[in-house]
Amino acid sequence: MAAKRIPDVAGLDAVRAALVDGASREDRAMAVRYTLQCLADRAPGKSVEVRVPPFGAVQAVEGPGHTRGTPPNVIETDTATWLALATGATTWADALASGSVRASGVRATLEGWLPLVRA
Repeated sequence: MAAKRIPDVAGLDAVRAALVDGASREDRAMAVRYTLQCLADRAPGKSVEVRVPPFGAVQAVEGPGHTRGTPPNVIETDTATWLALATGATTWADALASGSVRASGVRATLEGWLPLVRA
């Protein structure tokens, strides 16, 4: 069963709300899921798995996909870093340099796809 799409208005509202100190878990969860949805729309494919625990994961970026086990190209980060990347508040290079993004695999980069939204 496919996940229900988050409408743009609701998604952008959640992103704006999630960027405020003390944002609710629900706003942060919807913001992460919405921006992951935006990534999948912008960079369709299955060669890179992007994980933002505990709220979501998506496969994106054109290229060879995988069907079982741990994918060869994985990007994982926390909610705050993901939203900063998705909104352009930080760059891919800065997030990697700070250690707040873990990327493994030759295709594990989102440079060129970010930012995803303007909040």
